[in-house]
Formats: sequence, structure tokens, C-alpha cells
Amino acid sequence: MRIYRGYKHRELSSACALTIGNFDGVHRGHQAMLALLRSEAEHRGLPVRVMSFEPHPREYFSPASAPARISTLRDKLTELARCGVDEVVVLPFRDTLARQSAQRFIQDTLVKGLQVRYVLVGDDFRFGAKRAGDYAMLDAAGNEFGFDVARMNSYEVHGLRVSSSAVREALGQGQMDLVARLLGRPYAISGHVVHGAKLGRELGASTPGAGDGFRTLNLRFSHAKAAASGIFVVEVHGLGPQPLAGVANLGVRPSLSADDVNGGRVLLETHILDWPQALGAEEAYGKIVRVELLHKLHDELKYEGLSALTEGIARDCSDARAWFASRHGQTHRQTTRDRI
Repeated sequence: MRIYRGYKHRELSSACALTIGNFDGVHRGHQAMLALLRSEAEHRGLPVRVMSFEPHPREYFSPASAPARISTLRDKLTELARCGVDEVVVLPFRDTLARQSAQRFIQDTLVKGLQVRYVLVGDDFRFGAKRAGDYAMLDAAGNEFGFDVARMNSYEVHGLRVSSSAVREALGQGQMDLVARLLGRPYAISGHVVHGAKLGRELGASTPGAGDGFRTLNLRFSHAKAAASGIFVVEVHGLGPQPLAGVANLGVRPSLSADDVNGGRVLLETHILDWPQALGAEEAYGKIVRVELLHKLHDELKYEGLSALTEGIARDCSDARAWFASRHGQTHRQTTRDRI
């Protein structure tokens, strides 16, 4: 999949089938739309192209009230590639774009810039300055400039409308099973493992079962607000042939000083429950890993002192092991019933 910043690239001069949106989370509604777009593109012999925006338009207009991000740009692009998208145009949302009229957006961006021959949008799609453009305007422009326009209605799962808002609400409530149903996969965050304050190696060094402490894999969430926060049972992919069980804190670490290495930013800190002997302590740094958040244990807590923090982490690790043991038992019972 090719990724372009802006649309003024020579490689984008060919005709395309296009859809436009933020695609935060790339949930099952997005996936259904992309499947339809891919089908229409194949029928017309066109590449599948997606236009998205960075930052989210609502972050531009009102940062304080903008919705929390479900996914980072990296994770969004990864999921778009899995959905068979050929090209993604990431359009920087700045003053010029915010002030651009809907008609100018059609003529300059869609027709001249991207050479659209087919455009698929959602049922609530709006565009242009003051959100003046709608499906009717786009459809009329298609007749004028020679491209087809289609609109896809809402997608439902068990009577629930699938949307980024629904995913955010489920994440905020810690309903990870519901999140997985809305996304069609477990919720995950990926990124490079970065250095932290190394405090985890000191915490719990004398705690039974803690080994050489509660060392963590640290991933930065590249947005100011994440849709999920708290302590989670997780699996880590990318450090070996099998996923590694762990427990993770997603948030701003209220028990630690805001002036530490994290600087108050959202961080995903994951402790591997059983660190593989074949993996050296420093080998994980710089690797790209994917952390799947499977079950929420509780919200972030503020502990009074490192001793209380250590005890809290030890409890979380014990609860995570119990959750994995329970899941293993359920899987074993289900397999037994299937055999019978």
C-alpha cells in the first residue's frame, strides 16, 4: 500500500475509486465500506484509494472537546492495508483546507487532484467549509464532471450501529469483548518499544514472583487523548513466534511525577508475565510490537508511595494470570464439547 502526504503527487494522476473519512479504528462498518469500494474498483479496473485527515478535523477546530483517538495513524494505516486499500492520501487538516468551499474541494481535490471516477461515502458524510457539502451536492457534481457517486448506509452488529463513537464508548467502559465485536478483532496498539525511566526493574525486586522486578515494554500513544485507559490483561505480538501474556497500564501514570520521562503523555506500559529466556533484556528496544488489550482489570489508580504501587502491580499480575487460566479452561471445555 502506498501512502501519500497530500494529493499533489505525480503518482496520483491516475483515475481511482475513492472513499473519504477519518477511519478512526477501522471498525466493521469501515471494513464493509472498503469491501464494497474494492468490489466497485475491480469492476472498473481502478485502484482503491482512501483519503483521510491528520489531525482529525475536530481536533483542529476544538482540541479540548475533540473525541479521544481509538487508533494511532500507524495502526489505522495497517488496518487499511489489510482491507485491500492500494493508496492512502493523508491530507493535512490546516487553515487552507478548513476554509475551502465544498465546490472547490470537489473541483480541485477530487476531480483535478485525484482524478476520481467513483466515490463512495457514508450516509452522514459532510465536507467543505462549515460542512456545507453533502451527498446531494457530491452526486450533482458527479453528473457534471463524469464520476459515479454512491452512499453506504449504517452497518449494524446485533442491532447496534457500528461507529467510531460506539467503539469509543465501549472502550471508555472497558467492555473489551464488545469492542472486539465492533472492530472484528481485539483492540490493539502497536509501535516501537522505547526507553522509559527503568523504574520497573527496581519495583518488586524483592517481591515473590516478580523476578528481577516489573520491567516494562513502553509504547507511546501519539495523541493527547486515548479512548481507553486503565489496567489491562494483554498479549504482546512481535517478540517471538508466540504471543506473550502480560498486564499493561494505558494512561498517564498518576502515581508517578508528571515531570518524569513520560512527561504526562499517554503511555502503554506492558509487563510480560513470563519473560522468555531467549530474549535478552535489551533486545526489545526499537522493535515494533502489537499489544492486544483483551480484558480490563480496573481504572488507573493513584498509589501513595512506591511500596503501595509495587503491591498493586503484583495484584494485577496475579489477576492477569487468573484470567488467562480461566480463559484456557473455557477453551479446553469448548474443545472437549466440540469433540463430543
